Amino acid sequence: MPEKKTLKRAEADKRAGKSASTQAGEFVKEQVDKVRAGKHGVRSPKQAIAIGLSEARRAGVDLKAPKKGATSEATRKKAEKDSAAGQKKGAAKKTASKESTAKRSRTSTNVLKRESTAGASHSAMSKQAKSAAAKRPAASRSAAAKKAAATKGAAGRSAAAKKAAQTRAARAHHH
Repeated sequence: MPEKKTLKRAEADKRAGKSASTQAGEFVKEQVDKVRAGKHGVRSPKQAIAIGLSEARRAGVDLKAPKKGATSEATRKKAEKDSAAGQKKGAAKKTASKESTAKRSRTSTNVLKRESTAGASHSAMSKQAKSAAAKRPAASRSAAAKKAAATKGAAGRSAAAKKAAQTRAARAHHH
């Protein structure tokens, strides 16, 4: 269950007119933080991201299910189910009998505890982000960068430019 502050953040992102993936990012971030805190482990960054996206869909973020062929059929079906669950506002969710749910949740927590927090380490996340970006065409990467710059606002842009200039200066010293 996502935390209240995550839901609030996503809600704020939505009001600010940010994209669905930005809203979903709040849920992914929460998962990564949870793994780092050792609340549960994951085998890979992808798993942490997947859990976050699933929670985002269930919380009603407008995330599309992945394209056919992008992932396994089962994953797509699950994503569609999550989205459907998120659309039903306050609808009665069918729950299993109390004790089985509690037992199941305890079991899965224990299973995840045995797995490591390495899956959400900075280096693992960075590797995952880099490989995901590398799979995308250059045009889409540049579009993403342009969009990011456009949403920054003048002050943000000038700060970013200053930072870039500093980075360039620092790099020049090294060589």
